[in-house]
Amino acid sequence: MSVTVDDAEIERFSRLAADWWNPSGPFKPLHKLNPVRLSYIRSQACGHFGLDGRSIAPLAGLTALDIGCGGGLVAEPVARMGAKVTAIDADAQAIEAAKLHAAGRDIKVDYRVAAAENLAAAGETFDLVLALEVIEHVADRDAFLATLSKLVAPGGLLIVSTLNRTIKSLALGVGAAEYVLRWVAPGTHDWRKFVKPSELARGLRAIGFDIDDLTGLIFNPLRNEFHLESGDVGMNYFAAATRG
Repeated sequence: MSVTVDDAEIERFSRLAADWWNPSGPFKPLHKLNPVRLSYIRSQACGHFGLDGRSIAPLAGLTALDIGCGGGLVAEPVARMGAKVTAIDADAQAIEAAKLHAAGRDIKVDYRVAAAENLAAAGETFDLVLALEVIEHVADRDAFLATLSKLVAPGGLLIVSTLNRTIKSLALGVGAAEYVLRWVAPGTHDWRKFVKPSELARGLRAIGFDIDDLTGLIFNPLRNEFHLESGDVGMNYFAAATRG
């Protein structure tokens, strides 16, 4: 049993599982976002652990956990960077899609149908824990953060990405993305569950973590691409946190 998994959210994404690796399908925004996400993960992990970001396998020697991995869009490339990756999702169909995509490729990822609480209860810990576009979909944010704290190994790094709860994100992240551009299906996001950076920082402090980096994510419609912007967290943002 999980107190953080929202069954309605899992059912919604489960209906789309067959399209996880279709760059023109319902997960098209994540495909566009992926290069920026991976760049941020590599930069923060290498900086924190003192690794060479120019290496062909910069994360070699690290254990990593991708929570809410979906079809493996992040788990696979993080494994290619050299990390030993465990990837979990409560959606069995998403995990099946991830396993099928990895089959036949020289990519080793330990995919599991599980909730974060399952791994925490088993005492598993990881150097690098990723919770990307997940926290805004969980049933209990505080319980989820408390679970994350148990999964980060001593000296480890936690990376969270989510949407800020602002008028801008309501207009663009929900209104434009779901009803105008049709990037994602209407109803994919509940704006009330978006998380302000101050709320995330407060929740992390409660479990003994501090935010070491906060970087915004911007979409450039002229270039049709995402980029990082340290001075603007009004829409999407990344946070890298460590134990205080």
